[in-house]
Amino acid sequence: MSISGGLSSALSGLNAAARAAEIVSSNIANAMTEGYGRRELQTSARSLGGSGQGVRVVGVVRRSDPILIGDRRLAQAGSGGRDSMAAFLRRLESVLGTPDSSTSLGSRVAAFDTALLEATSRPESEARLSKVLETAKSLAAHLASAGGEIQATRGAADDQIGDQVTQVNTALGRIADLNGQIRANFGTGRDSSALLDQRQQVIDSVAKIIPLREVPRDNGQIALFTTGGAVVLDGLPGELGFTPVGVVVPGMTQASGALSGLTLNGKPLSTRAEDGPISGGTLAAAFAVRDDLAPDAQAKVDAIARDLIERFADPALDSSRAPGAAGLFTDAGAAFSPANETGLAQRLRLNAATDPAQGGALWRLRDGLGATVPGAVGNAQLLKDMQSSLLAQRIPASGGLSNGARSFAILSADMVSGVASARVSAEGEASYASARLDTLRSMELEDGVDTDQEMQSLMLIEQAYAANAKVMTTIDDMIQTLLGM
Repeated sequence: MSISGGLSSALSGLNAAARAAEIVSSNIANAMTEGYGRRELQTSARSLGGSGQGVRVVGVVRRSDPILIGDRRLAQAGSGGRDSMAAFLRRLESVLGTPDSSTSLGSRVAAFDTALLEATSRPESEARLSKVLETAKSLAAHLASAGGEIQATRGAADDQIGDQVTQVNTALGRIADLNGQIRANFGTGRDSSALLDQRQQVIDSVAKIIPLREVPRDNGQIALFTTGGAVVLDGLPGELGFTPVGVVVPGMTQASGALSGLTLNGKPLSTRAEDGPISGGTLAAAFAVRDDLAPDAQAKVDAIARDLIERFADPALDSSRAPGAAGLFTDAGAAFSPANETGLAQRLRLNAATDPAQGGALWRLRDGLGATVPGAVGNAQLLKDMQSSLLAQRIPASGGLSNGARSFAILSADMVSGVASARVSAEGEASYASARLDTLRSMELEDGVDTDQEMQSLMLIEQAYAANAKVMTTIDDMIQTLLGM
């Protein structure tokens, strides 16, 4: 080997070592960065005229495990969807109240029952009649508040859908742009590792919303499909369509056209949570809350309100009422019609005839809603009959509640218990999904940058750099010797 050849080889070694040190330092700096793929420098022997002439940097390879990343993304979507379901049920349980709470539905029913019982022993007492009025109004207000919260949750889910659709559309456009930049880099041989990191991070940002499968295409590009088979990006990005309504009220459904569905490139897309094209992520969960879980909860609360109204609307209970007139509990002040049950809980009101604040009189709780003048102050029969109606074994007429005759207190407790049971089940599923996601994330990090290994590589690079520098120093000494002869 000539002196010039040795000098060229040593110089190429220095350049390769410097480039390797740069890559190792980048790996160490991004050891905990999600979406970062470990880099490795690819080199090969350089030859000229059949003889070795140092080392050539071929390029930089980004290491990642696409199967592990795909599994982690699916776990991310599953965890997000289950968390959303569990959060809705926790909120619903909180609205209805747990049995140990003094403001729960069960506590208000018990307070109303106690007030009726106490009033039967002293029917002439205005204080006790006032307590009956107060507890009855509190019970009606609690059911109305629960219904209002359910619809507020539906409205929040509708807004969330709109936000997530915007986020997905923005991300798909960004991924398409990155695909183009990566394709251009492949054509010129430039390193695309940073662009690949960015693309993975953008995909990860929407993987919680919609479960995605990544399919490789030519020149480093990718296509994206949902696990349900919908094509959201293949060359050109797809566009999801959705129109938020702002305010959601009982009776508004996607089937009736009052609520927006989802479209992909202008074509309707099923939003079923279990087996639809977008099932498994937070977007499907938001649709499930808006279109399934919350309406089902509303139906159950409406059924409780209906049962309460009908218990006190029995014509045999109060002979002073005109036929068809409202009982103690009303539908916004009027008699209840079974054809208008949706949203009944929000319209549940106490009969104004018993409320002095609305021009009524307390003595009508004792003497009858249709009474025009007070009766005998010691007559507690109506109050006894009202308490008996509250305790009567009755089969609920609607709401999907389980069959079986029950008192109003047991019926209410059964509904609250059902919500608690569903919440516990949902939290169990969410906990399992979260544990699976954490495990896959740990595996992904373990498969990524190993700082110990990188530090060992850095020491070898340092030795190689020093050796090449020594070669150059030796060649310089040889040249100086020749020039001095």
